[in-house]
Amino acid sequence: MAISLSEAAASRVRAFLDNRGKGVGLRLGVKTTGCSGMAYVLEFVDEINDEDEVFEHSGVKVIIDPKSLVYLDGTQLDYVKEGLNEGFEFNNPNAKSECGCGESFNV
Repeated sequence: MAISLSEAAASRVRAFLDNRGKGVGLRLGVKTTGCSGMAYVLEFVDEINDEDEVFEHSGVKVIIDPKSLVYLDGTQLDYVKEGLNEGFEFNNPNAKSECGCGESFNV
């Protein structure tokens, strides 16, 4: 089981953590919501829980709880800039479909 970051995503997360001034990494998870059933959750982490799985890429720790890992195994987090728009993009091989806005997915 693994979660990875593109170089662009790792760089952006490092910049956010540096600006924030604290934190051990980025938590990636899922919650039930949205038009397709599940939505991605990203938040900064100050403490790692005992049950968390930790993946490290380019000096950035991605922390994920075991329940979310089932839905996110193999996912790559990317950071994309297109014109004036920019943001994180989830390349999740487990997603069978996504809503039109890309905010939620179905497995």
